[in-house]
Amino acid sequence: MGRALGQDAYAEGMATQEPSGAPSALTSSALAAIRRTSAVDTVRARISLAVDLGLLAPGERLPNVQATAAALGVGEITVRRALGALEREGVVQRRPGRTGGTFIVERPRRRTVAQVAAYREDSDRVHRLIDERIVLEAGFAQLAAERIGRPGLDRLDECIREMDAAESWAEFHAGDRRFHLALAEGAGLPSALGMYERVTGELYAYFLPYPLDYLRRSNEQHKAIRAALAARDAASAAALLRDHVAELHHSMYVGLADTAERGEDG
Repeated sequence: MGRALGQDAYAEGMATQEPSGAPSALTSSALAAIRRTSAVDTVRARISLAVDLGLLAPGERLPNVQATAAALGVGEITVRRALGALEREGVVQRRPGRTGGTFIVERPRRRTVAQVAAYREDSDRVHRLIDERIVLEAGFAQLAAERIGRPGLDRLDECIREMDAAESWAEFHAGDRRFHLALAEGAGLPSALGMYERVTGELYAYFLPYPLDYLRRSNEQHKAIRAALAARDAASAAALLRDHVAELHHSMYVGLADTAERGEDG
């Protein structure tokens, strides 16, 4: 979905309020705890939380600064500042040279970023955003099965190939955003795209890096959705899309954090 979702502007301006009377997502962003967190600290929190939840493994190499910035919806300077802070905090290590880059340290310090609390505070809001996305995307899938043409299906195929070939979570995320936007546009209901872009734009502000093998498995769901659309099977397309998005309740940090906390308590 790229910059069309307004994710860059949202993430860079988290600390600002929307003008009075401006359109908002179904769930008001003015109430989000991350709105009180700087762009640098949101990057620190998202990478640190991914480490805490085991989504980023010790020794794992992060995508380059440009790809990381695009995936997290911030500027490259913001990513460089965040990585510098995480290095000082013992979460990542930057190595120079042709084989260098930024890596999660072998024994990363955990729970070092206080701003992670904003993400935990927003957990109810994230669940509501997921539900709103389910309603919108299931409806888009229903209509797209009746209206999408060959160019639209070709765009979905291109995104699927891109995700299959992705070498990092950042590359995969770019293809995933484009896939879902292409499906929404295939519904032929442009008047609803603005609402969809606001909901997904706000939800993407909470996405974390994920293991590539997990993401590739999710691409199999994309292929099944595409097949249902090509077969003009509206009921199956809507059900597959609903289940695909509903899985975020468990696979996003809100579900993973709950599981981790229960494990610690037990």
